[in-house]
Amino acid sequence: MHAGRSFATAILPLVLALTPSAPAHAQSTVALDPAKLAEIRESNAKCFACHSADGLKSPPRQDMDFDKLKSLLHDPALYETSSHGRVECRTCHGVGSTTFPHGATLKAQVSPCSECHAAKVYRIETQFEASVHAKTQKDKFTCWSCHDGHVYNIAAKIGTPAKIVAQDNAMCLDCHNSDLQFSKFAPVGKRRPTIDTIHAWLPNTKSHWGSVRCVECHTPAGRSFSHEILDKSKAEKNCVSCHSRESSLRTRLYRHLVAAEEEKFGFVNSIFLSQSYVIGASRNPWIDWSVGAAAALLAVGMLTHALLRIGAALWRRRERRPP
Repeated sequence: MHAGRSFATAILPLVLALTPSAPAHAQSTVALDPAKLAEIRESNAKCFACHSADGLKSPPRQDMDFDKLKSLLHDPALYETSSHGRVECRTCHGVGSTTFPHGATLKAQVSPCSECHAAKVYRIETQFEASVHAKTQKDKFTCWSCHDGHVYNIAAKIGTPAKIVAQDNAMCLDCHNSDLQFSKFAPVGKRRPTIDTIHAWLPNTKSHWGSVRCVECHTPAGRSFSHEILDKSKAEKNCVSCHSRESSLRTRLYRHLVAAEEEKFGFVNSIFLSQSYVIGASRNPWIDWSVGAAAALLAVGMLTHALLRIGAALWRRRERRPP
């Protein structure tokens, strides 16, 4: 996929796993007929026979450009568990991928994601058009600039917040923490700002990067998910946005877990108790009610004790009076 391809025809691979109307090849393993799934895996195994570390060690043929092949290797296990794991390689790589030698332009002929997921194209494209990436380097950005379709997983499939954070933040840091990658997209002559320096205002920076995603602060507030990436001047810097009972993380990072957690534990902030260091958002209604009840019982007990002592004192005084 070349850099000049329009974003509309190279919509983010994330969409592939989110669109309900995806074709049979893109459905989950459960939705696939076992025979069809076996057919897909057999087809993909033919590709991984060359395009994998094992394939490079023991190639099925010796007339290949092994130096070039080294840059075109993928992990079959990671692909199998990715959001595209039930999609045939040739579904995206198309005509020419089953013949050898492959055509020189085969890699640039990847089918646009919109061929299967057109329903999501315009909504995400509109968000991207307003992002800082589109405003500065639109012609250089495609879906593959951030998302590697061979390994990417949607958050709902990953499940564990820590793993979601690790995957999504790696996509940002791959460029913003690498001079080489940053130079591929940045305007000519622009130097990469040191990631630690520009986040010096943020307390416990490393802890934040391990617990929340960059997009929690670098996308518009009030939205559950967006591809509108904001620059540093517009990024969220209000700590209360996350560190409060109604934390924005509930509708962002943890949105796919809220319903399940509420059903399991009976309160919506339970996920914060085990998955987040955001103390201000860890309000547990059960604990609140228990502490409130204990405080109320303590107050009643103290009042009762005081009344009994007053009553006993009055009784003793009455008993000591002469007849």
